[in-house]
Amino acid sequence: MRAPLLKIDRLEVRYGDLIGVSDVSLEVPEGSVVALLGSNGGGKTTTLNAIAGLIPLHSGTISFLGQPIGGENAFAIVRKGLALSPEGWRLFVQQSVENNLMLGATPLRDKARAAVLLERVYEIFPRLKERRNQRAGTMSGGERQMLAVGRALMSDPKLLMLDEPSLGLAPAVVESMYETFGRLHREGLTILLAEQSIELALEVSDFATVLQVGRSVLSGPAAALANDPEVQKAYLGG
Repeated sequence: MRAPLLKIDRLEVRYGDLIGVSDVSLEVPEGSVVALLGSNGGGKTTTLNAIAGLIPLHSGTISFLGQPIGGENAFAIVRKGLALSPEGWRLFVQQSVENNLMLGATPLRDKARAAVLLERVYEIFPRLKERRNQRAGTMSGGERQMLAVGRALMSDPKLLMLDEPSLGLAPAVVESMYETFGRLHREGLTILLAEQSIELALEVSDFATVLQVGRSVLSGPAAALANDPEVQKAYLGG
């Protein structure tokens, strides 16, 4: 296995007295797609938010590019090359498509690169270019998902985290989005993908980690997990 770009060891996150995740460990090798699997409430979003610096760690470690990032703020983490496209999009709905995208470029040290990155996002998602002056709040669910991913790409990440990118979208839109993720991966982007759609996630991933009630209970090659009936029955609801 290639050296991990991201490594999490025994992550615990609490919300006051409530435990969000209690014991999550995983590795994301550089150049790979890793799926973070589990049912709703299993801890996928909490894990991604902790990696992104949006919520504090209670214990455990998070390392990116071999350096600890647990406890750093979200802005600093994005600057290191790690971006999150969140569940529910979290767009500025009264702002235009282009303004939302440009906000994603805020962490760039070289502001001159924003224009180049914007054109790349428009090439990846032509629909966004067509709607560049439209308010984000008037867009369809599929368009909002494109915008959320595009905004994350504007920070020029080494690792893109996707939280439930298929949630609530029509099958044709999901297929198109996943074709785009495949393209980004082929172009060298490392991806950590949190999904409830188990079959879809395992199909596109190299490795997978399964969460149950805030704990990582299984990790391994995605193909092995997809083809093991006992794994399907015990962990994935198959």
